[in-house]
Amino acid sequence: MEPPPESPQDTPSMADTAAEFLSLIGLKELEWCLFAETLAVVAVGAPPRDKAEGQWWMAAQWAPYQREGEPVQSCILVQTRFRGKQDGAPASSTLKAYVTWQLETLEQEEQECLELRPHPTEKTTRIVSHEHGMTVTKTLQEGEAEPQCQSFSYSRAKLRARLLEGASLLLLRVLARRQTMPPDLVFPAINTEGDLCTASYSALGIQRQAVGSAETEVFVIERAVHASTGAPAVWHGSFLPNGRLAQLMQIGSPVLMLLQDESILSKSGRFKPQLPFPKEPLYWEEDMELYSCFLDRKDELQLSHAAYLQQHPEVRALLSDFLQALLLQQPHDTISFAAEFFAHQRPIGRPFGSTGAASPLPNSPVGHPPANSK
Repeated sequence: MEPPPESPQDTPSMADTAAEFLSLIGLKELEWCLFAETLAVVAVGAPPRDKAEGQWWMAAQWAPYQREGEPVQSCILVQTRFRGKQDGAPASSTLKAYVTWQLETLEQEEQECLELRPHPTEKTTRIVSHEHGMTVTKTLQEGEAEPQCQSFSYSRAKLRARLLEGASLLLLRVLARRQTMPPDLVFPAINTEGDLCTASYSALGIQRQAVGSAETEVFVIERAVHASTGAPAVWHGSFLPNGRLAQLMQIGSPVLMLLQDESILSKSGRFKPQLPFPKEPLYWEEDMELYSCFLDRKDELQLSHAAYLQQHPEVRALLSDFLQALLLQQPHDTISFAAEFFAHQRPIGRPFGSTGAASPLPNSPVGHPPANSK
């Protein structure tokens, strides 16, 4: 299949300017951008703003990468994960990209899931670089229907200085740490649909923004992705001086990603490091497969428990004796009473109710008369 037409703004001179800008990004500068961060997903303008509806997470780190038949090379692994709701339905997305320190993408995969019951939708876009250029493979799975696949390629001549999503996220961190950028910074790019486009970056200046109940200065960057048709997709990112996000939002979206944990701010205003792989909330009741496993396991345990009680009728007699003694004496300290009661038990198989022996009720401790005594 032929690739979509490129953006009319995508010119050779733009690629030259973009390539020159990328060549000035040093390795040490990129290494300062290798960290993980987590933001809460909240509704735009919905009080209270601090109620999270999901989570957005991003991490960048060195990782090995190997193409078939080629030696292993070290590159930067960029990962993002989003979990929230779209039009009331659970939605999630992931990104995994292998990027060289020159911000060239070797491989990238994006996956978007919308859990509409009974027909969930899953869309995957995989982009792989090779010696002849780059191949885009798109897969759409709707419910139980056969997946729809689409594949096309771009020549290497069209890929010079072209940024994909993972590389763009790294570039934003570099720009945020610099807190300055050229007034007209535009790169040839490829959007989330795998189409050729352009991406522009603009500084909106230093602003003050809340982080929980605290307030700090942030550097705001606007990123706009311009496709050949339709309105551009625009994001505003508010960055701390160390490149970490305080807020990320897409213009027109009903939700935004917000840093809420002010405890990671130290007295000096610097952010403490976070764990590279934070605990992700598990929405198992909304996952059909996990919920089905839960029901199966619940039934299995109920049958196992019922079978055990049938095989050991003394358990019911034991519990009956204990409750009878507890209700007769009504002690204030039920835990101590239970410990003493079970410490005086007869051997298994001789429940008190069936032996006729004197019931070994523990005497009330000194100073702890039965609750019903006068």
